Order: sequence, then structure tokens, then C-alpha cells
Amino acid sequence: METREKIIIIGGGFAGLQLAKTLNNKNKKVIVLDRMNHHMFQPLFYQVASGRIEPSNISFPFRKIFQQSRNTQFRMTDVREIDATNNKVITDEAEFTYDKLIIATGCKTNFFGNKDLEGKAFGMKNTQEAISIRNHVLMTFEKLIIEKSRSDDGNWNIVIVGSGPTGVELAGAFAEMKKDILPRDYPYMNFDQLKIILVSSTEKPLAVMSSEAQEKSEKYLKDLGVTFMSGEVVTDYDGDKVHLKSGKEIPSNNVIWAAGVTGNVIDGFPEEKLVRNRYIVDRYNKIKGYDNVYAIGDIAYMETPKYPQGHPQVANVAINQAKNLGKNLLKKNESEWKEYEYDDKGSLATIGKHRAVVDLPFIKFQGFLAWYFWMFLHLMLILSVRNKLAIFFNWMWSYINKDSSLRLIIIPTKKNGTLQ
Repeated sequence: METREKIIIIGGGFAGLQLAKTLNNKNKKVIVLDRMNHHMFQPLFYQVASGRIEPSNISFPFRKIFQQSRNTQFRMTDVREIDATNNKVITDEAEFTYDKLIIATGCKTNFFGNKDLEGKAFGMKNTQEAISIRNHVLMTFEKLIIEKSRSDDGNWNIVIVGSGPTGVELAGAFAEMKKDILPRDYPYMNFDQLKIILVSSTEKPLAVMSSEAQEKSEKYLKDLGVTFMSGEVVTDYDGDKVHLKSGKEIPSNNVIWAAGVTGNVIDGFPEEKLVRNRYIVDRYNKIKGYDNVYAIGDIAYMETPKYPQGHPQVANVAINQAKNLGKNLLKKNESEWKEYEYDDKGSLATIGKHRAVVDLPFIKFQGFLAWYFWMFLHLMLILSVRNKLAIFFNWMWSYINKDSSLRLIIIPTKKNGTLQ
């Protein structure tokens, strides 16, 4: 009997999950390793952070996804090191051997080595961080209603650093929360003092999108009352004040960092295999110098004639690299393998109700039509029918009532000094 090839996939993000689904119920033995027990739909983290949807609506347990699989297993563990010489993946709990290894560990928030920022500002790259933002911001308002005039200025400023899609969407969500929700929750407070501040190192928001999208998104932000600070670089944050390169300071107890990402690199590979914290791969996603180790998605650095500086770190690249590699792995001979080529489907972002921008290869549009397009596309990308319906219901309720019932403050309790 022919022994099935054993493939280990590290990471269950867009790339890792898509590869596992492509190989599902095929003549391969597949093991997915991840430190979380669920896949997370990251584009909607900002809605969790602003209390629009529940974390469970965009989280999908791996064991549920592969419940009916005949060849795919899941192990919840944190990978410490890869021993590529001996074909081993080393975790705190066990060692896993493989015939082929695929690294799909994605990215984490990049604080550019600033430990103060890392320790005191909030990132938003996983479910826990999104929930922490929601808890912290809502707790700020609970403090404000008690302290009132005694409250320091930092409580009245929500600062978001980075004007890419995450920063812009989060700023829009908090601005709508300030206008439509908070005055009803706290009727004796004056929220005119509350400022949503978006700090951008570029002159316009959404710098990677078209000039039309940039102009329109800036207008939408201003219409919503967001303070857009262009051409400003954050140098430090001490927990009380945001320090800018220009010398300006912004008092804030609520700082959210959306200004960059860096690869989740695993120990075991020499530095020359990396470029900007991403593994150097060929057109088949094989890490240079290795015959059976691959990297896909945000963690992979692939140079092509169209993208000589590597591909953008977006979901579409991750998903399609995984599909291409999966199809290649199912072929008998590597001579039949197909090189990866990125087909840019476009980009989009939403900045509140009836405000969105869409750049497609053949057309660009903004406004309410773009907003409906954004909602439809994201709803279709959600994995399960149950979750699609839950999100749709929440969105419709919020659309009609300009409200949400998901503003729960959930803080773990401590017992004997540890979180329970």
C-alpha cells in the first residue's frame, strides 16, 4: 500500500485554511497547527472593536471546519522552531515530522522596535486584541460618567495611528458610535469633547488606492467629524501622550496602532532566507534552498516581473497562492506545476454608513453603491451560513436603528494572580 505524503501546515489564516481546504479529502495526510483553535476573518475585526458584531460571528473553529474530513487533522499548539534538516516541527508539547512543510503564519502588528508603543498601544491582529480595544474604550466612557470634570484630557481622545483600510474603517466606526450610540447610552454626557483622531504619515488616507478613493475617503472622514492629521509620524507613546515627530503631542488613553505589519517568522532559518521579515520563495512558493519547505501568504516574499518588490500583504494574494500550491501538490510530477501569478482583483474600504470606496481593475466608484458592494462582498466571504445570517441581522438592525446591542465589557477575573 502506498504511504500517503504527510503535509504540515503552520497557521490557519486565509492562506493556511485555503490550502487545507484544497487538500481536504485528497490522498494526503494533512495536519494544521495553530496557536488558536479557530480561523478569524480579520477584515471585520474593526467591527468587533467598535461593538458592531460579536467575535463568534467572524470566528470559525478548525475542528468544526474539518469535522467531516477523512485526511485533515488539527493540533492547537505554538510552534517554537523548525528543524528543516531533520524534517521536524518543534512545539512546546511535541515534535511533528513531515514530508512537506508549508509555513502560513501571516503577520503581526509592527511597532518598529518601540517597546513603549508595543506595551501601551493596542494592535488589532487577532480576536483578543479586538475585544481588548472594545473593553478599554467602553471602560473609558464608564470612567468619564463618574469622573466628569475631574477626568483627564486623554480620556476624550481616541487616537488611531495609520490610515490604511484598518485605520480608516475603525475611525469611521468610532465616529458613528460617537454620533449615534454614545449620546443615547450616556444621556448626561456631552460628547462634543470626544475626538476621533486619525494620524497618517501620508498626505491622504488609503495611500495604496486611487487618487479618487483617497480624496473621497478624506472627505468622508471630515464629514464624520474625524480629525485627520496628515504627514505626521508617531515617535513614542508613554501611556498618557502620543509624541509626534513634528513636536506635537496628543493626550490620549486610547491609542490603536494600525500603522504596519511584520511577518510571524519562526526560528530555524538563516537570515539570508528572509527579506523584510518574509521568507524568500520562488514562483512555486518554495523557500529558496529547500526542496520540501514552502511559505504562502503574508509571510512569503516572491519577486515577479509584475511585482519586483514582492506582492502586497492582502487576503487575495494569500488565498490564491494557497489554491495554486494546493493544486501543484496534488500533481504527480513537479514538471507539471504552475507558477503563481497575482491577478489583482482591486481594493475597497468603508468609512461609515453609505460611505465606501471601491477600486476595481475596470471601474472605480464611491458612495452608497460602493458601500453596498463592500457589504455584499464581505458577507459572501464569511464561511458558514449561520455566521452570514448573524452578521446580516446585526448589520440590518444597526442600519435601521443606528444602534447595536453588543457593547458588553468582558474582563477576565484574576485568581491567585492569574487570569481565569
